[in-house]
Amino acid sequence: MFSGLSALVVEGVTGERGVIRVTARIREDPVPCPVCGTPTGRVHGFHHRTVADVPVDGRRVVVSARLRRLVCPVLGCSRQTFREQVPGVERYQRRTTRLPDQLGSVVKELSGRAGARLCRVLACYVSRSTALRVLMRQALPPPRVPRVLGVDDFALKRRHRYATALIDAETGERIDVLPDCTTQTLVAWLREHPGIEYVCRDGSGSYSEAIRQALPEAVPVSDRWHLWSNLCGKVLAEVRSHAVCWATVVNPARPGGMREQTTRERWHQVHKLLGQGVGLLECARRLDVALNTVKRYARMTEPTAERRAPRYKPTLVDPYRDHLRRRRAEDPAVPVTHLLREIKELGCTGSANLLVRYITQGRAEGGKPVTTPQRFARLLLTHPENLRDKDTALLRELSAACPEITELACVTGKFAQLLTPAEGNDTKLTDWITSVRSVDLPHLHSFSNGLQLDRDAVDAGLTLPFHNGRTEGVNTRTKRIMRQMHGRAGLPLLRHRILLRGPLHSATTDYGPEPRS
Repeated sequence: MFSGLSALVVEGVTGERGVIRVTARIREDPVPCPVCGTPTGRVHGFHHRTVADVPVDGRRVVVSARLRRLVCPVLGCSRQTFREQVPGVERYQRRTTRLPDQLGSVVKELSGRAGARLCRVLACYVSRSTALRVLMRQALPPPRVPRVLGVDDFALKRRHRYATALIDAETGERIDVLPDCTTQTLVAWLREHPGIEYVCRDGSGSYSEAIRQALPEAVPVSDRWHLWSNLCGKVLAEVRSHAVCWATVVNPARPGGMREQTTRERWHQVHKLLGQGVGLLECARRLDVALNTVKRYARMTEPTAERRAPRYKPTLVDPYRDHLRRRRAEDPAVPVTHLLREIKELGCTGSANLLVRYITQGRAEGGKPVTTPQRFARLLLTHPENLRDKDTALLRELSAACPEITELACVTGKFAQLLTPAEGNDTKLTDWITSVRSVDLPHLHSFSNGLQLDRDAVDAGLTLPFHNGRTEGVNTRTKRIMRQMHGRAGLPLLRHRILLRGPLHSATTDYGPEPRS
């Protein structure tokens, strides 16, 4: 029970209300002088020292030890008297060495306030300041140079301040945390830690420049998840730009809506004024719109027609839509009150206002609603084996809307196959870029140009098994740590907590879903 006090002679144990008090004394053995090292057992006096030990039976343990003040036998020694220390207790501390070890495990996970609250439940009463001191007193693991380094940034204050996390991309072990994400800071760190062979990173220009300056012989590896994420954004932009083609495939009779009509009218107004020689700024003043809006319409060769799907919620009138459609086709002037009476006889419990809104929104005559660009892009980016039968049919119908959409579906599937690392993917990527540039997909052209600018790293990412998934996992756990501290702590404490955590488990090493899953 009191194994940590084996160096003391326990004279008595008393149990009070929530506290166990242990009375002990030091063994009467000679103690060396802290200055000259001469052993002595000559007692000058006594004093008492009170320290806390690990709880027992859910109650605090307080040890009151009687210590000796000894006299140094050497006449010329600078320390004539000295006090002996309690075994198992550091100098100037009021806790045994095993109690801070237990507290350290708690505060490493919960930090200050939350750690102090849990310690009180465990019968270890400490303040939040003491909990932080126990946390900061824990030694960090010795730094080492990994073979494969993972580099990624995380937000200290979103859109304002960012820091850089460095980990071992093979094991997930935290290596270091840099206070910013600038090129100079990363260059200085890399030059102080030579020996890195591979560096996994995203498409950040500052990181790529730092690697080029500090580690010219290291192989930069572009993260495949970021490549796929960038492609997803470009595919969505292409889908939106071709909404005129595919939006009418599902429901040709449906009008474009007020958004499309307003866009077309404003496009004609802008180009009419520009044709009369009116400047861009004067156009903005006359039309009462922003200058950037006028510039965007001026760059358009023809008005866009993005059609959005109405986000209707299920109503009580939906089961009777066929009856309403048939009655309005027979008699377009039929009053709403007659329709309401007829569907009530069929069992509808809705109100007149609900029926009026249902008819006004065009839901009585409309067929399937027009799908959204987001959903269409998601169908294009999902693996065909993971699509339902109706989604597969819808994707086949939408992809045949125009040749560009057909080519978009084809090149998207080919790029997804390259995301599985294999030899020869760099050659296939060259063929893929050539095929993309031969079709009229301007957003994918910009994506392919970006791949060419970082071609060495992209080739390494598509052929080597290394990735930045473990770094992203560390960033996810860092966000949880920052939420625990609610922004009250600075970077030193955050860095200490990040580096104290061990490597990620094997079950959580891969970051995010597989592409097209």
